[in-house]
Amino acid sequence: MDTIPFWKMSGAGNDFILIDNRDGQVASGDQPGFAAAVCRRKLSVGADGLILIENSAGADFAWRFYNADGSVAEMCGNGARCAARFAFLNNIAGPKMRFETMAGTIAATVEGDRARVNMTEPRDLEIDMGVDLDGQTLALSRVNTGVPHAVVPVDDLEAVDVLGLGRRLRFHPVFGPAGTNVNFVHRQERLLAVRTYERGVEDETLACGTGCTAVAIVAAARWGLTSPVSLTVRSGSRLRIFFTVRDGAYTDVVMEGDARIIYKGLLWPEAVTY
Repeated sequence: MDTIPFWKMSGAGNDFILIDNRDGQVASGDQPGFAAAVCRRKLSVGADGLILIENSAGADFAWRFYNADGSVAEMCGNGARCAARFAFLNNIAGPKMRFETMAGTIAATVEGDRARVNMTEPRDLEIDMGVDLDGQTLALSRVNTGVPHAVVPVDDLEAVDVLGLGRRLRFHPVFGPAGTNVNFVHRQERLLAVRTYERGVEDETLACGTGCTAVAIVAAARWGLTSPVSLTVRSGSRLRIFFTVRDGAYTDVVMEGDARIIYKGLLWPEAVTY
């Protein structure tokens, strides 16, 4: 394998490897294993996910998004902002663009080192459902914002067992067979603080864009918060979620946040041994 140019980017602390794959240098059949290999921390570049920019007949480009374990994710909000800025800076698209994902075609706008991304329409919203954990009922909400999310309100965000409780809920039968991402949220008036256990990474991540979108929609339905909703994530970054409420449904959802370039490099063959 020849060396492969890549960028390392971060969206609110969610980090990604981005590759212009319009020439097919990473073959489709190899992509899951390739993603798992390059996302290994300490053994390769290390990241929460891999984003491959590919050709599209109907949009500016298409992406293939892989979690760190090589599994496919339908959508990733923080990754979408990074993909948008990557495409703009590499002359793949203008500052306003559309790109294809498994969750549908996404519109994005790049403004400096920040981006605004139109998220997929939320669906399957359920507020304050009860989930049994060893005979105890835990109240939480869930919504699909491109990928499934559970939202758990907590009084003390620092004390919550994100790994332990997050893993149990992620694999809970009520969310089967695909499982769910799990977000723990503490409300501070209009500002929400969020910690996320991310499916596919199988760990707490510093941020999750679709998770923050899910938290914002649940907060609007549960607490009556109005657009835009501001959220702080584990990295300390702040995201804003805009939306319209129409006939009881949440629509026109837009996420705004940073899309930082960390570095550019070349992947050598030994970096992708798997």
